[in-house]
Amino acid sequence: MTKREAIFSKEPQNKKITVTRSFGADLSTVWRAWTDSEILDQWWAPKPFKAETKTMDCKSGGHWLYCMVGPEGERHWCKVDYHIVNPESHINSSAGFCDENGTPNLEFPIMHWDKNFKAEGNETQVYIEITFDKEEDMNTIIGMSFKEGFTAGMENLDDYLMSK
Repeated sequence: MTKREAIFSKEPQNKKITVTRSFGADLSTVWRAWTDSEILDQWWAPKPFKAETKTMDCKSGGHWLYCMVGPEGERHWCKVDYHIVNPESHINSSAGFCDENGTPNLEFPIMHWDKNFKAEGNETQVYIEITFDKEEDMNTIIGMSFKEGFTAGMENLDDYLMSK
């Protein structure tokens, strides 16, 4: 299996980032990697950070509360609220920074994620649209090295899938 490149596009007028990424594994395996906290903790954070899940209930109306733990032990908390989860097909959610109890940190933007998963032969395509309430919010997230961090995380997922 070879590593693949993510295709990122930015539409400032629509306050949207689109990411398309192919993974060299079947749909069921890729779906589990995005929805099982034990697997997510192995790949979600860009190194040298690591992800640690506090709670996760990946279903419509559920949430995922996790932190990114830095090399010096610093913890950055995030909460994902799942609005729609259609198994092995679609996840619609909102994500934002928070404290360890899930209380939102309103100093940072909310990201609205729409993820679609599709089997294509022996691979799985993941199509992601991330929208924002304001263009300024999108620019804030981009300025926080979102593309580089998310790309590194997806490369971690490649490594995880190759080990299976």
